[in-house]
Amino acid sequence: MQMLKRKIWFNVHKAWFQTKAIQKGQQQYTNKVTPNVNLGQALHENRPYWIKPGELTPGITALEYFERRVKLASKLPKKSCLILPSSQVKYATGPVFYPFQQNTDLYYLTGWNEPDSVMILEKPNDNLDDVLFHMLVPPKDAFAEKWEGFRTGVEGIKEFFNADESDDINNLVSYTSKILKRNEHLYFDIPHEKNNSTQFFGTFFGQSQESKFAITINDLLKRDFSSKKIRKAKPLIAEQRRIKSPAELTVMRTAGQISGRSYNQAYAEKFRNERTLHSFLEYKFISGGCDKSAYVPVVASGSNALCIHYTKNNDVMFDDEMVLVDASGALGGYCSDISRSWPVNGEFSGPQRDLYEAVLNVQRKCITLCKANLGYSIQDIHDQSVNYMVEELKNVGIDNSRSQVTSLYNHLIGHNLGLDVHDVPECSIYKPIEPGQVITIEPGIYVPQDDRYPKWFQNIGIRIEDDVAVEKDSYTILTVEAAKEVKDIENIARNGVTTKIPQDVVSPLF
Repeated sequence: MQMLKRKIWFNVHKAWFQTKAIQKGQQQYTNKVTPNVNLGQALHENRPYWIKPGELTPGITALEYFERRVKLASKLPKKSCLILPSSQVKYATGPVFYPFQQNTDLYYLTGWNEPDSVMILEKPNDNLDDVLFHMLVPPKDAFAEKWEGFRTGVEGIKEFFNADESDDINNLVSYTSKILKRNEHLYFDIPHEKNNSTQFFGTFFGQSQESKFAITINDLLKRDFSSKKIRKAKPLIAEQRRIKSPAELTVMRTAGQISGRSYNQAYAEKFRNERTLHSFLEYKFISGGCDKSAYVPVVASGSNALCIHYTKNNDVMFDDEMVLVDASGALGGYCSDISRSWPVNGEFSGPQRDLYEAVLNVQRKCITLCKANLGYSIQDIHDQSVNYMVEELKNVGIDNSRSQVTSLYNHLIGHNLGLDVHDVPECSIYKPIEPGQVITIEPGIYVPQDDRYPKWFQNIGIRIEDDVAVEKDSYTILTVEAAKEVKDIENIARNGVTTKIPQDVVSPLF
């Protein structure tokens, strides 16, 4: 393992010189050189303008992935193995597939973004140099690759992703059995039972469909290894994922900056349809350098905003309404998460301004609590947000009893953010926040058509959300570019965006 670490270190430090050569030629987009290697995902070898030398995914080096595995292995007892199946391609109908979404735990530890694979981390003894990184992956197949795209393959996973051992995924049962026999401690997340209604809220914000490889491994464990105790892998990985590295924070900051600037460009336009605004933002996220939207956007005008996760986005927007947008971009797998609310015509009415300022005041106060030395948890910040909301709504003439307020503001102040939008839900919201943690701060108010509330506030939904990186005695707003002050939004709506914003960006991290 020390030899592998030296090899990775050399490649990463060689990156600076090679990157400079690429940057000098970035303006020359003629005579493209065809890569001499066919791989199943973007790496420097086949996408040199997107991935830097030494990186496996945008902004994250092979060395960092190695160190993540070593850190996880340090938490395991000797004679243990941890098994993580990848996700599979899901199909809508016939050959029409959904965009592939990798198991984010596997991605976090490997950078591997291809389906139908299994990772095994094996710790035979207490010497971390002896830890083995196994990968079972689809083999190279000329016919399949002609139709479905290139595969990295069994040898490629060792050459490019530094696996110690690899094999064909078709040998999963026999290969895994040998590892299970020689280890005493097994870490594996047993698949959920199907049609279990109690799982609904646990899977609402995540992936609920199990990989067939998870089911195969589970069947193998029940059949041949039922005497061995199985521990959950997810809690161990989640605790590690909760605290972001400097490289992760850089990627998330870049995604937040691109997404925030996209909102400003949206303020400067006038939209009549929710679907048009939806498409405009997604285009701007990607044109600015993100890979894709981090999640299905919410573009909710008028009373549609009373539904917290409205995603139909097919209504006509009227000039006297507000529109609530919850949309953001992802980069290198890392999500940003922004919500903004603004008047369709670009100018706040009196009631719209009053209600908006109430929510904004709550958000401002809650962001100041995102310092680790204050000792707050996400739940503590939420409790404070309710107190703040009670006072703010009192100021605008809404019944300020706590029960009344929580019926209008009926979601948590925020959540962890990272490779998943609702990241690491296994981590307690009652645990004090720590430096390196990224959380969202997103108070909202949703006033229904109900005579208990002033008529001029009815059918207005407002949510204001930013991503905040926690520091010891400070914080950084990763999405600060997205204007949220009333005067700034109205000014952009009247005069447009004055800052030149890069478009059709080749690589935002170079």
